[in-house]
Amino acid sequence: MRYVRLGVLACIAAFGSIETGSAQVIVGHRGASHDAPENTLASFRLAWQQGADGIEGDFYLTKDGQIVCIHDADTTRTGGRKLVVKDSTLAELRALDYGSWKGPQFTGEKIPTFAEVLAVVPEGKLFVIELKSGPEIVPVLKAELERLKPRGIELLIISFDDKTVQACKREFPNARVHWLTGYKQNTETGVWSPGEAEVAERLRNSHADGLGTQGSREVVTADFLARLRLAGMKEFHVWTIDKPDDAKYFQSLGAVGITTNRPQFIREALEQAGSQR
Repeated sequence: MRYVRLGVLACIAAFGSIETGSAQVIVGHRGASHDAPENTLASFRLAWQQGADGIEGDFYLTKDGQIVCIHDADTTRTGGRKLVVKDSTLAELRALDYGSWKGPQFTGEKIPTFAEVLAVVPEGKLFVIELKSGPEIVPVLKAELERLKPRGIELLIISFDDKTVQACKREFPNARVHWLTGYKQNTETGVWSPGEAEVAERLRNSHADGLGTQGSREVVTADFLARLRLAGMKEFHVWTIDKPDDAKYFQSLGAVGITTNRPQFIREALEQAGSQR
């Protein structure tokens, strides 16, 4: 394992370095979010119980400069009433019930802070940090990591925003940072975008270490990936994969990580497939 230093922070940098039962790292998407309310401590703890190698959480900056774990820009879907995260304080957000939408057994779950999520990552595991705010969140993240001084875990920072990826590579030059993309199909021409040329250009311009790609089998083919590798792509991980056939497909293409709402289910499917070879 290769240790690096981010200011006073020491962490593991190589995405594929942790011990797994297969060649792919299995990451719980927002935790074990098929079974528990996404982006809650309950969901992240359940992901570990289900044998995940890592967890992925989404992070926004609040009005009072705190980092909280939530996917959407506001709390309507998961918090019961609408608060815009960037315009709300941590105390206002923490007053919401963040779990009962998934089931009564999760009543009382609160929106977690970055520090709280980091605290439930066991030694030797992976923490995938998706930054939903823009570059303004990066110096706050750096300060949090330097304050908390995590040891013995692996970090991967991901973002859809090119400028946020660039900012992460400036502040954390030795950390792994992936640029994320989904794909849309033109209904008239049938062409999917972005194509590999645009993906390659954005990876280069953002200085990303790899690609986090939507699990679209129509787009992400062996030829698509081969052209990206020729253009300089170092590695890729794929999201959000909940079907065994899709997991096996992306495993065959060499994904370093598979992000799923169902970590135990997908791990068992891949291990079973491996044992039958």
